[in-house]
Amino acid sequence: MSVNHGFHATMTAQPGKGDELVGFLLNAPSLSNEDCVVFLVGRSAGDRDVVYVTEGWTSEEAHGRFFATEEAQALVAKLQPLLTGESRYVDEVPVGGKAAF
Repeated sequence: MSVNHGFHATMTAQPGKGDELVGFLLNAPSLSNEDCVVFLVGRSAGDRDVVYVTEGWTSEEAHGRFFATEEAQALVAKLQPLLTGESRYVDEVPVGGKAAF
């Protein structure tokens, strides 16, 4: 499947909640959505409460359909208390690379 829509997000967890935020994201329902082709979670080496997410979707419409579901809205509601400040989003369409975990 090709990626036609994506973004890179920078999120800051409440102090000391970086591990919890990472765990939460790594269990996100988008990981099992066939239209979500890329879902990478990373973190800052200097500040363990700063977390990065890169997502790549088959289309903007597929992304919108997923986030309109009750499951996704519940995810967002549970995510918010873990965060501080505004998350930053940058338009990014993943095109390739390597990941080994």
